[in-house]
Amino acid sequence: MKTNILESQSVQKIEIVKVKENNSFPYTDDISVEEPLEIRVSYHDEDRKESKNISVTMRTPGNDTELAAGFLFTEGIISSCEQIKNVNHSQAECSRNRENIVIVELVEGFRPQLMKADRNFYTTSSCGVCGKGSIESIRTVSSFQNLKKEHQKVALSTLYQLSEKLQSFQNNFSATGGIHASGIFDLDGNLLALREDVGRHNALDKLIGHALFTKMLPLTHKILVLSGRASFELIQKAAMAGISIVAAIGAPSSLAVDLAKEFDITLLGFLRDNRFNIYNQSASLEIMQK
Repeated sequence: MKTNILESQSVQKIEIVKVKENNSFPYTDDISVEEPLEIRVSYHDEDRKESKNISVTMRTPGNDTELAAGFLFTEGIISSCEQIKNVNHSQAECSRNRENIVIVELVEGFRPQLMKADRNFYTTSSCGVCGKGSIESIRTVSSFQNLKKEHQKVALSTLYQLSEKLQSFQNNFSATGGIHASGIFDLDGNLLALREDVGRHNALDKLIGHALFTKMLPLTHKILVLSGRASFELIQKAAMAGISIVAAIGAPSSLAVDLAKEFDITLLGFLRDNRFNIYNQSASLEIMQK
């Protein structure tokens, strides 16, 4: 499987006017770049080569091939990296179109589960993937749903450090203050990978795409740390990747808690300042006081 990565700047400098009390002055500010990305799938259907537009998502440019692969995986359209032949940006004449279109070419002999893509997959950076049906929509497609949960231990002190560690590695957040991150840590609190995006779901898809390409899946003995709130979409994607511990710096939604319970995922929220809430704790996880 080959990838051809065209990276774009994820931070843009603009001239603004700052106002403080009774004074105003010109200022050069950093803002997060947001642009559309069209994800296409190319595959063989009998003797014909087919191409289908799967999604248009508003994202921060960068790690686009990981985003495309992660999206296809978490939506159940593919189930392994071996089903991808290569991932390329479009060969369109316009350079902007090339950067904003990714084509995932699948191996011959594999026909994707495109019925999963029949929903409206226009995605903004804030709302999450539209058209989710129910908790049942993931149960039938997760490759790791029947994995036996092994006993895991994590120290309380390790959990307390995760939010600060995530923020310390968020380069674009420190520059702009307006971007989400998803990070994968081991049970000792070591950061293994981190991805950023204006869309929290895109950041996680990029991270899972990275795990797919580097043969890290399933992420059963890892901790997913989210820079913001934990929504239904994020817990669904975590379940698809076999993640059993999710820690969010923000709050979870009610449906996220329901989904965590359905899939026996430990879900922590408001993880900051040496505190957190446990919304669901798997029987296989032991949180050690020392």
